[in-house]
Amino acid sequence: MRVLIVDDDEIALELLSATIASAGYEVSTARDGCEALATLRTGVFRVVITDWEMPNMNGIELCRKIRERQSSSYVYVILVTSREGAHNVVEGLDSGADDFISKPFHPSELCLRVRSGMRLLSMESCDVTIFTLAKLAESRSAETGAHLERMREYCRVLAERLSHHPKYRNVIDADYINLIYRTSPLHDIGKVGIPDSVLLKSGPLTDGEFQAMKLHVRLGAETLEAAAEVQPDAEFLRMAGEIVWTHHERYDGSGYPRGLAGDDIPLCGRIVALADVYDALTSRRIYQNTLVHDLARAIIVESRGVQFDPDVVDAFLEAEHEFTNIQQCFADHNSLQEVPRSGTFTQALLGEGAGAHGALRR
Repeated sequence: MRVLIVDDDEIALELLSATIASAGYEVSTARDGCEALATLRTGVFRVVITDWEMPNMNGIELCRKIRERQSSSYVYVILVTSREGAHNVVEGLDSGADDFISKPFHPSELCLRVRSGMRLLSMESCDVTIFTLAKLAESRSAETGAHLERMREYCRVLAERLSHHPKYRNVIDADYINLIYRTSPLHDIGKVGIPDSVLLKSGPLTDGEFQAMKLHVRLGAETLEAAAEVQPDAEFLRMAGEIVWTHHERYDGSGYPRGLAGDDIPLCGRIVALADVYDALTSRRIYQNTLVHDLARAIIVESRGVQFDPDVVDAFLEAEHEFTNIQQCFADHNSLQEVPRSGTFTQALLGEGAGAHGALRR
């Protein structure tokens, strides 16, 4: 994100520019509010740092003009002034400023305030991007919407449980939990590039169709990598990319696409892997929920240390009650599968979810 600095004082403009540039941001400048508004029409600036006292159009007027503009994205405004007193703060914020800093300012404080604004803008971009991409995936399958709701809830619960584990106490915090909740719905966005003849096939996949299905990982990851190049400060794109790349890896190294094993698989990918399989085993079934969960539990426990990270399995076992509540709350009641007239209960439950090819169908 680029920063526009507005001040009629050349010395102040130079000091502000040097401070923000030293923090790694690309900086442009304007000498008054009128010049700033003209510059903002380029649409490339998301953060504005403006002085209050300026000729032609002061900082307060500039804030109001920015808020009056019809813009496709929000502009974060920091008002810099030597004015003091609560009434000035109120006037500045009421004009549309997002933050208020007094002169003389400390460079590190200004940089922190800019980073805070960047985080808020990134959150806005995160919500829009995830919603758009998730809805795109949803359009390919009637079941995807509820699947995404369940997935992010399962991932949140697993991350919360793991955060109490000594091994992850310094890795998983509230931000991490919020991030995996937001990004896990993107795990299968690459499926929008898979042909309907493969994606929507009701029977088992052939070896060739299986290879075609596996391409959804690369397609999704490349999409997110392209987005990250445009917005490199968006942390959610980094985690989303890791999830897409690695949620089909297996703890023993027999997964795809890279054959990663153990802790070489990012933690977010190991969490999503279990949540995805659990949902494939338990969704869209008319059996009693307790029976469905018990069999899914047995399969996951059997795969501890093979397909799944043992720590993630343990977290799942600690959170079983929460998992069953989520499964019931977001059940696909409109598309439940009937019990087959032949075959065992186990075979009916597993269906396409646990077969050699079927585990990839979700």
